[in-house]
Amino acid sequence: MSDSTSPRRSAAAAGRRAELAGPAAVPGVLGGPGTRAGLLALALAAFVAFGVAFTNQLVLTIGFLTALYICCAVAWNLFSGYSGYISLGHAVFFGSGAYAAGIVCEHLQVTGNAIFALLPLAGAVAAVIAVPFGLVALRVRRHTFVVITIAIFFIFQLMAFDLNTLTNGTIGLDAPFLVWGPVAFDQRFYYIALALAVVTVGISWLVKGSRFGLQLRAIRDDEDRAASLGVRAMPVKLTAFVISGGLTGIAGAVWFYFIGQVFPQSGFDPIFDLTVALIAFLGGLGTISGPVIGAVIIMPAEQYLTSSINDSYLSQILLGVLFLAVVLFLPNGLVPAVASRVRSWLGTGTAAAAAVPGVAQPVAAAKGAQE
Repeated sequence: MSDSTSPRRSAAAAGRRAELAGPAAVPGVLGGPGTRAGLLALALAAFVAFGVAFTNQLVLTIGFLTALYICCAVAWNLFSGYSGYISLGHAVFFGSGAYAAGIVCEHLQVTGNAIFALLPLAGAVAAVIAVPFGLVALRVRRHTFVVITIAIFFIFQLMAFDLNTLTNGTIGLDAPFLVWGPVAFDQRFYYIALALAVVTVGISWLVKGSRFGLQLRAIRDDEDRAASLGVRAMPVKLTAFVISGGLTGIAGAVWFYFIGQVFPQSGFDPIFDLTVALIAFLGGLGTISGPVIGAVIIMPAEQYLTSSINDSYLSQILLGVLFLAVVLFLPNGLVPAVASRVRSWLGTGTAAAAAVPGVAQPVAAAKGAQE
C-alpha cells in the first residue's frame, strides 16, 4: 500500500464515522454526548410534565395533536428527509390505519381498552399497502415521484367514498366508546401519542446512525453514484417507505380513537400531507430533532389559527403561504440554520468541515472507503 493511499483511506473512514454520527458529532456545534443526553432528558421531562401540569381539555387536545404530529412528521422524515424523495401521499397510510382499526372494531365488536391492541394491526395494514404503493412510485424520481404519490392518494380517497360495504362511504365509521372522564380521556391519549412519538424518534435515530441510514442519504445525494458503489437503491428506498408508512398508520389509528369517527375526507386529507411536510421543512429536513421542533411550533399555531379564524379555508391558505416562505427563505430548516450560526460564532464552521472530510457527502465518503 502506498503512502498516498493510506491517508486517503483514513480520511474516508473519518468522514464515514462523522456522517454516521451526524452533525452533532462535529466538535463545537452542540456539545458532547453528555450535553446532548441532558437536553434530550430535559425535553422529555417537559413533555411528560405537560400532561400533568395542564388539565384544560383544549390545551391537552393541542398537546395530543402536537405529539401525534411529531410521530407523523418524524416517520415522514425517516423516508423523505433521509432519501430525498418528497412524498405527498402519506395520508394514504394515515387514513388506512384509521380505517383498518375502525373496520375491525365494527366487524369484531372490539370495545373498551382492547381497541389499543389493534394498533399493531393498523400499522401492519399501512405497511402492506406501502409495498405496492412503493413498487409503483419509487420507479421514478423527483417531481414525477411527487405527482404519482398525489395521484395514488386521490385513488385511495375515492375508494373510501365508493367502498360502502367496507368503509360506510360518506357515513364514515365510529370509534368504540371509551368509559373515561373528559380530563382522563385527553390525558391518556396525550401520553399514548407521546409514547408513540418517543418510539418513532428512537427508530429514526437508529436508522440514521446505521449503515442503512448511510445508504439512504447516499441515495439522497446522488442515487446513480450510490448504485455504482453497490447500494441496492430500490430495496433500501422501499424498506424506508414501508417503515415510514407503518408508523404513520399506527398514528392514524390513535387519531381515529381520539376523534371518535373517520370519514374519507378526514382520514385521507391532503392538508395532512402539507402539514407533515411543512413541519419537517421548518425544523430541518433530514435531521432527527427538526420534525420535533417543527411540530412544537406548527401545531399550536395551526390550532390557534383554526380557533381564531372563522374561515377554515383562510387558515389553510395561511398554512400554504407559510410553507412557501419556509422553502424560499429557510430551505435548510431551523436546526441546520441554528447549528450553522453556532459554528460561525464559535469560529469552527469552515475548520470543522475541512478537518472532517465527508461530513455532508455520504457518497464521497463511501467512494473514498472503497479506493
